[in-house]
Amino acid sequence: MRNILSFLLLLPLAAIHAQTDEVNITIDKLGQNTYMLTGSGGNIGIYVGEDKVFMVDDQFAPLSEKIKTTIGTLTDKPISYLVNTHMHGDHTGGNVNFNTNETVLVAQDNVRKRLQVNGKEKVSANEMNQQDYEKTLPEITFSEDMTFHDGDETVMLFHVHNAHTDGDTMIYFMNENVIHMGDTYFAGRYPYIDLNSGGSINGYIEAHKKALLVIDSETKIIPGHGRPSNKAELETFVSVLEDVRAIIQQEISAGKSLEEVKSNQNLTSKYDADYGTGFINPERMRETVYLSLTSPIKE
Repeated sequence: MRNILSFLLLLPLAAIHAQTDEVNITIDKLGQNTYMLTGSGGNIGIYVGEDKVFMVDDQFAPLSEKIKTTIGTLTDKPISYLVNTHMHGDHTGGNVNFNTNETVLVAQDNVRKRLQVNGKEKVSANEMNQQDYEKTLPEITFSEDMTFHDGDETVMLFHVHNAHTDGDTMIYFMNENVIHMGDTYFAGRYPYIDLNSGGSINGYIEAHKKALLVIDSETKIIPGHGRPSNKAELETFVSVLEDVRAIIQQEISAGKSLEEVKSNQNLTSKYDADYGTGFINPERMRETVYLSLTSPIKE
């Protein structure tokens, strides 16, 4: 857990590095009017509607101009709504730059609450001014679900509980048949589950199952991190996580300690080559699942 906490503390440093010329914003077209933008940080979703743009997440603040320029190659329509899938800085760091008179920030209730806590701490430490703090906050929040209508398109927002965090939102563009899952899905790699912000392995798996109820075999999935995915890959990933959870639970029931589980490479070896090469390595995955199954959810 110490490494995970260090990662969160280093997010501002990562944002500074994100302004280097090496970061390019790339585009994947997923539907007639829907795109995924990849740069540094969480994947961005863009839907170009009849007269407005619907945006999901905004990466780090130093990348905002590059992101705006890239969106400008797709459309000259204004960004009317920007949804934060959750509160982490690699998905909300650009809020201050995108929050204008023509763009409204939207998120689940807990996202605003956590951004308020973090922002006030930065203001008190003179790391952020009051005006910028206020611009980081979503202006519209919801508890469980929200629906937007744009011509024939219906955009569904739904909250999934205690998954990656306690404020995760998935966004489904119905006619486009594209879903943005935020960090409730790390395609092709073990996920980062933020236990200190209300995340849990059980909630994470349930979030996947909720997405599977909505999508079909033709749905394009925008993960929080990784390449565009599909239902078959998500189903496989759910099976992997359920098996890893069962393996760790068996160890817990047998009285094994956290250190014993962390150091036992055999427990997850059948999945590690395919899923353990990302930010969350196999040992950290075993640690996260163990702590999630043995500790109360942190609100």
